[in-house]
Amino acid sequence: MNKVTYKKIVSNYKKKDNYLHNYIVSFISGGLVGFSAQGLYLLIKNLFNLSSLNAKGIVSLLIIGLASFLTAIGLFDNLIRKYRSGLIIPTTGFAHSVTSSAIDFKKEGLINGIGSNVFHLAGSVILFSITASFFLVILKVIISA
Repeated sequence: MNKVTYKKIVSNYKKKDNYLHNYIVSFISGGLVGFSAQGLYLLIKNLFNLSSLNAKGIVSLLIIGLASFLTAIGLFDNLIRKYRSGLIIPTTGFAHSVTSSAIDFKKEGLINGIGSNVFHLAGSVILFSITASFFLVILKVIISA
């Protein structure tokens, strides 16, 4: 069997993605995460009479903690399959990647397992975001000068 025939056979059985549906679901679920976080921020700020900075910190910790907890009990992967990248892109996705790496390598011990692999998935995000920030600041300085 040649490659062309093989590709035709595979394309007949390959699941077709509904991109428009995925975009809409991701947009709505990501928006609901942001909307919920904003509501939680306003509630905490007004209920406990906190400064804006303190309330934002508490909301961030709550969202990270909830995403990590849902990852630890195995529920977050099911939510990602259903609600797509709307849950992966915000802070919840970063918390999920760190927690899932820690869970995967916990059998290897604290140092060689969790300690050396906890940022296995998130490390590239940290590296490239810091690198991009560096170059964007240099570009801003050049443009502002």
